[in-house]
Amino acid sequence: MLATPPPRVYPLTDVAISGLSHAKQVEALIAGGASLIQLREKNAPPATFFAQAQLALEIARQHHCRLVINDRVDLALALNADGVHLGQDDMPPAAARKILGPEAIIGFSTHNVEQARAALDQPIDYLAIGPIFGTTSKQDTAAVLGLEGLQEVRAIVGDIPLVAIGGIDHRSAPLVIDAGADSVAVIAALLSTRGDIHNRTQLLFRATSLS
Repeated sequence: MLATPPPRVYPLTDVAISGLSHAKQVEALIAGGASLIQLREKNAPPATFFAQAQLALEIARQHHCRLVINDRVDLALALNADGVHLGQDDMPPAAARKILGPEAIIGFSTHNVEQARAALDQPIDYLAIGPIFGTTSKQDTAAVLGLEGLQEVRAIVGDIPLVAIGGIDHRSAPLVIDAGADSVAVIAALLSTRGDIHNRTQLLFRATSLS
């Protein structure tokens, strides 16, 4: 469970975008300052992802970084990961909480005001909202919310930690934080140049610290 809001920068891994294994991505993201990372895998078979996530988790543990598994409650449980991030079509957060226990981090994706309002009764540690801007990292995205939509969601969810996602980079991240997000979840802006992941992560942390 998150004792405090997520760090300002919340990276997600993606093998297709980065061209690197999850373990290599985690290593580079930690070098850039990440302390909470989500492992996201949409293509690999479960056994392959499990093996890769195991290696990534070993690296994370060495550096006191927490790892959250995207979608897969079963893999999060088997790996003893720090938690799971769930989408609208995944296992309900209440069911995941029963399986993973009170200490697990559970995040939940929403894409509009109605979904955000409906999530308020769920046993979650943070609520993700997006896409804030247009993004190429995901193929099945909902309508773009923009900063005004983010502000509206912030007003509705109160003190629940709010993670913004979708098309965010070091230039737009300060605006997103100023609009009400506690954290920015980022994929392409960090991973699209494999040799520069740690530098891009540092840059994004610096940008969000100015907000």
